[in-house]
This record gives sequence, structure tokens and C-alpha cells, in this order.
Amino acid sequence: MAGRRRGRGSNVQQQQASQSQRGGPRRALREPAAFAKSTGYESEIPHEKLTIAQARRGTPAHRPVRVYADGIFDLFHSGHARALMQAKNVFPNTYLIVGVCSDELTHKLKGYTVMTEDERYDALTHCRYVDEVVRDAPWTLTTEFLKKHKIDFVAHDDIPYTSAGSEDVYKHIKEAGMFVATQRTEGISTSDLITRIVRDYDIYVRRNLQRGYTARELNVGFINDKKYRLQNQVDKMKETVRTVEEKSKHFVYRVEEKSQDLIHKWEEKSREFISNFLELFGPDGAWHAIQERSGRILQALSPYSSPRGSPSSSPTRRRSVSPDSSPASASPSPSPSSLSPPSSPSSPKKGTRSSLKSSSTYSSQ
Repeated sequence: MAGRRRGRGSNVQQQQASQSQRGGPRRALREPAAFAKSTGYESEIPHEKLTIAQARRGTPAHRPVRVYADGIFDLFHSGHARALMQAKNVFPNTYLIVGVCSDELTHKLKGYTVMTEDERYDALTHCRYVDEVVRDAPWTLTTEFLKKHKIDFVAHDDIPYTSAGSEDVYKHIKEAGMFVATQRTEGISTSDLITRIVRDYDIYVRRNLQRGYTARELNVGFINDKKYRLQNQVDKMKETVRTVEEKSKHFVYRVEEKSQDLIHKWEEKSREFISNFLELFGPDGAWHAIQERSGRILQALSPYSSPRGSPSSSPTRRRSVSPDSSPASASPSPSPSSLSPPSSPSSPKKGTRSSLKSSSTYSSQ
């Protein structure tokens, strides 16, 4: 088992070593791409010319199709990477060589670059599709250059590239049947990126001033420096005010939310209180039932006062009559006159005085 693992590991190492020697995909993914030698490509295996049909069918592992793509690659972006990805995948077994023009040649024939040539060289070595980088690449490809680097095909977009007094610098490559077309990525280019920066120049100057760059480093005059710094202070104040407004809005919202919650709770408690009050003191409530029961209890415990003239209807009297006694033996009821208070003997009646007076008068006559 250990022998098998050791043998399998050695085979993997041999495969990695062979791929590293020919610049295979593992090397391109795990470490930066190599720079091309000044002497060109050297190999013991004879380099036979391939047709596009042969390249598309596939070539042996030891004989990858050597595809060349060149450019300035200033401000290396996704459009560059997509073009190189297409060039890498145009054939099943591709070894991609990328040529980068120097600053001197680029500034002379195209214009000033943002990145230096060394920065552009280094950027290309870290693109995973690139196997080899040619520094100080020529503007127009010559037969000697193609033979020196054993280039099979040249990859570029199919739009005629007018430069250096030529309507299309790739015209002779296309006529030789060595050209493979790639597609441009719309909406992204180095010129577009520079246009964005120039259009929003003030914003980027103020941004770098805030990050600690000096006015001299940004090539900004004294007056503009003060203007940009004042604008930065104004923006800071606006941001502070905006932050305070947001916080105050949030606070007011929370207060409103709490007040609404309190109002809902108060309404619920009020309804509950009113409901309990009506259950207790309403016409059908418990308090009315208690009063009615207490009145019945008091009526049962206190003596009953019957109306005058009907003493026999008193339940007390009915209860006092013995069941053995007969109705005849019952004591007669007193008459209403007997219930009147007795007259005092010392006080004569008014009628008596008048009768005496009249009788004395009559006798005197």
C-alpha cells in the first residue's frame, strides 16, 4: 500500500514537473508567469508549423499550440483578462505568450500611460491565463519575431487596428492564416476608466487630499487646495447634519411607536375597567344582586308593620295565635276609639264651658 502511494505521488510530481517545464496550467495558476528569454524559445523538439484545423483537433502534450497576444495593458482590467481568457481557450492545448510594449514605444505611438512598463509587465505575470510575458514587445510583428518565439498564431479582436501609418497592423498576419479573433468586452476599456477620472477630477482630488496626499503630490495650486479643503469641511458638516437628522427621525419614530403602544394599552385597560364596573354596578350586576339579597334578609329579620284597620293581616299575629284556640276564644279587636288617648280630668271640654255659659244666661232671664 505504501509502495503504491509512493509510486502514485512520484507520478504526480513528474507530471507537475513536466507541466512546469512547458508552462502548463498548474504553473500558471500557482505562481507568476515567466518572462520570455531574450534569445527566444529554445526546444530540442522540432517546431513544425500547424494549421488551424490541426490546432483545433488538438496536439500532443509536449507540443502545445503557441498563441501570441500583445497590447499595452494599461490599468489592467477585466476587459484585458477576458481577451486573454479567450486566447488561452481558443485551442485545446494552448501555451499563451503575451507581449507588452515599453513606455517609450507606447508614448511615441499611442500616448501617455498611467502605469509604468514595469508595473504593466508585473500585472500580466499575475494573470492566470498567461504562461509567458514578452517585455518590450514590437508594435508591428515581424517574421523574425514570430520565428524567434516559435509563434503559431496571433490572437486579437477582429477590428482593424489603425496605427503607425498602417490601416491594420495585423493585416499581414491575417493574410498568412495565423490570426485567431477574440471578442472585445463592451463598456470597459482603459480609455473609459481615464475618462471617468477626468470627468470627476475634483472628486478624486478631494478624495486623495482626505487620505493624506499633499497638494504638491496632486499638482494642485494653493487656491484650489484651499477650495477643496473647504469643500471637504462643508461635506463633513452636511454629513454630520444628515446623521443627526437620521438619528432624530429614528428617535421620533420610536417615541411615536411607544406612544401608540401606550395608547393601545390604555384603551384596553379602560375597556376592561368599564366592563368590570358594569358587571359589578350595572342593572344586572353583582352589586344589585347583593342589595336585593340584603333587603330580603333585613325584611325577614325586622318586625312587619301592617296598615291601620287590618291588624289581622299581620303575619306576626297569625303566628302568635295558638292552633288549639278557637276563633271564638280569641280576644276581640279593640275599636278605633279605644285606641285614642284618654282625656285628662282636670281639663274640661270646650263644649261643656259653652253649655254652662248658655244655661246661666238663660236662668238670668
